[in-house]
Amino acid sequence: MSNEALALRGPVHGTRDARRVAIGSSVGAVIETYDFIGFGTAAALYFSKAFFPNADPVTATLSSFAALGVGFAARPLGGFIGGHLGDRLGRKPVLVASLIVMGLATFAIGLLPTYAQVGLLAPSLLVAVRIIQGIAFGAEWGGAILMAYEHAPWKSKGKFTGIVQSGFPVGLLLANLTFLASVGLGDQWAWRVPFLASIVLVAVGLVIRSKVPESPVFEDVKDAGALTKAPIVDVVKNDWRNILRGIGLRIAETAGYAVSITYMISYLNSAKLADKTQTLVALCIASAIGIFATAAWARLTDKIGRRPVYLWSCTFAVLFGVPMFLLVNTGLFFFVIATIVISYAVCQNSLAGVQGAWFPELFRANTRSSGASLAYQISAMVSGFTPFITTILFVALGWLGPALLFSVYGAIGLWAAIATRETWGKRERKAAEEASAATPHPVSA
Repeated sequence: MSNEALALRGPVHGTRDARRVAIGSSVGAVIETYDFIGFGTAAALYFSKAFFPNADPVTATLSSFAALGVGFAARPLGGFIGGHLGDRLGRKPVLVASLIVMGLATFAIGLLPTYAQVGLLAPSLLVAVRIIQGIAFGAEWGGAILMAYEHAPWKSKGKFTGIVQSGFPVGLLLANLTFLASVGLGDQWAWRVPFLASIVLVAVGLVIRSKVPESPVFEDVKDAGALTKAPIVDVVKNDWRNILRGIGLRIAETAGYAVSITYMISYLNSAKLADKTQTLVALCIASAIGIFATAAWARLTDKIGRRPVYLWSCTFAVLFGVPMFLLVNTGLFFFVIATIVISYAVCQNSLAGVQGAWFPELFRANTRSSGASLAYQISAMVSGFTPFITTILFVALGWLGPALLFSVYGAIGLWAAIATRETWGKRERKAAEEASAATPHPVSA
């Protein structure tokens, strides 16, 4: 690997703003995850009664999860828009715009009327706002991760993108803590308060994100006149194989999460294996551990490469599907906590920790935002409707259906990891080490 190829990843030692950019990108990830994942918790615990009360319990749950899935289905459109604008106008404008749209949409959910108040208009409004959420969330990730990646030192891409990826479990923790605190407010306000409270986080995030500088890699591409007029078309034409591989890699993580966390919340509740408070406590513990687990997995990729972590984690996921449900079926709270922690900290966090550095490295600098965003967000269509599919599988096969589906998703990720090239192997790490030793540090320059 030549230094020229590595140079497409930004300055050798990173920029002076690398840490500030990573934290700023992470703050946005916290907020947008709070907003987007909070919907999943509300869908599992409250929305079936609030928006679909006339259906039988299974149908109401399916309807609630279908509304959840619509947002995921909209994320590729957000990835398309955000990716295009990120390659044409820069990474930073996408960061700010996506945060504003997501924040307003989430606040609006807290104001929505219920079915009891306006009838069929209520679920229609819920779906419409959820689509807006999906577009905003789809646009957000590419800009956030590329800003951190392209400001980071060559030898620490995993570490700095891991800071951004750690924002997702922080958002999950904040969302679940808020839902836990609001349980006693009754079914009407228990789901409204968390969405209304998100406006405070959005205001803080906008202040932080507005101060981060643009990506040095984008500025270099722009100054060199290498911007492409149609980055989406270009990346699909030239890098469609990497997009497909990225989709497979992502399915193991995001669709696996949809089974082991989003659906599991509903399963524990409906099967009376844990009440709402216990479920939320287990999620809070898992997400708190996940903050540090994601960062640790990401830093590990700087030492041993991106691919090995993915291979081992997906293999574990394939084997863990059935034991995961056997453990929670005991009804013992300790095993419920242990299962959710393992599902999240190992099966999800490890893969998310790798993606922050691996996905950008699969694409050229002038189409990186489009390629990484498409690979990352198209898979969301699978994960978005997974709770819906899992509920149907449970009706047909009992808990074994969801368990096998989780293992299938792990197998898809394993296949994709085998098929995807290593971008930070021994050769790349050696070249980066030599370039780092030969290049003056910016502080002393």
